[in-house]
Amino acid sequence: MATRFRHWSRAGMAAAVSVAAGLVLVACGGGGGNEKTTVDVALQEFSVTPAQDSAPAGSITFDVTNTGPNEVHEFVVLKTDVAAEALPTDENGAAQEEAEGIEPVDEIEDIAVGDSTSLTVDLEPGSYVFVCNIWDPEQQEAHYRLGMRTAFTVD
Repeated sequence: MATRFRHWSRAGMAAAVSVAAGLVLVACGGGGGNEKTTVDVALQEFSVTPAQDSAPAGSITFDVTNTGPNEVHEFVVLKTDVAAEALPTDENGAAQEEAEGIEPVDEIEDIAVGDSTSLTVDLEPGSYVFVCNIWDPEQQEAHYRLGMRTAFTVD
């Protein structure tokens, strides 16, 4: 088998190596539109702040950090055309995650102050809202009502 390659020109060998490398890249997702997107998100009293307000459709990893300073938070992804500040709420001021026109996608619960965690979801083009929907009965606080919400667009 080694003797067959002896007759190949350098240009022919380079072309074969190039084709093989291209096949490896496609098989591993390194080419052709299957790129993964990562978005950093900070949670704090009382905001949800992604590093960017949009991302391309597909697999998106949200690297979420609770920067505190005092409260446990959660990160909830909702698909909806309703404005972030206009989601229907319950009597405590928490967003109704399954109300008409709202589709829950996924969430990370109970992120302690200083902790970071990741959530990877496949998102279709459309409008989304990220919220912390914790209701604290001791302090009578709904984090959504206090401003822990933001819009996000997937192109």
